[in-house]
Amino acid sequence: MRTLRALYHWVLHWAETPYGPAALFVLALAESSFFPIPPDVLLIALAISIPLRAFRYAAICSIGSVAGGVLGYLIGAQLMEAVGRPILEFYNVTDQYKELQSLYQAHGAWAVGIAGFTPIPYKVFTISAGAFTISFPVFVLASVVGRSARFFLVAALIYKFGEPVREFIERYFNLLALLFAALLVGGFIIVKMIF
Repeated sequence: MRTLRALYHWVLHWAETPYGPAALFVLALAESSFFPIPPDVLLIALAISIPLRAFRYAAICSIGSVAGGVLGYLIGAQLMEAVGRPILEFYNVTDQYKELQSLYQAHGAWAVGIAGFTPIPYKVFTISAGAFTISFPVFVLASVVGRSARFFLVAALIYKFGEPVREFIERYFNLLALLFAALLVGGFIIVKMIF
């Protein structure tokens, strides 16, 4: 736990440097395939420091996260035994990995899109998507939608409400993410029923 807290503070310190946006991109990329700290931490710190750039930071975070998702997909598709399995074992999510196969077979892109937004470790979904050979274009599209929705929602809240929303987001992030995921799924179901 002490190591995780140290990583958290190390991530936050980048907001106080001129390299914050570059660090945000790298963090988002790494978190989508192997790193434990979510990029939201740095996104929130940067957006609070300059609210007028909140959407720019969300775009950087989204691009980095989708690029990291592609890396995770490639790890699952090409390096599952050598790299993917050790990552999953490190995070103790091998049981969830096994359960994802049926989830992917039943829902495909829905699983990726929802995972891209929720607090479920996205790296588990990206590596699994590659290992289970989910359609790559569908995977990328679902990642773009899910990750962008997550990061732009954070940016919009900070742009609108500023510093007070930071504490609210940090306290209730998991609940907010699950609520939005439920709304997202409900929206997809309604669209599917209509068309």
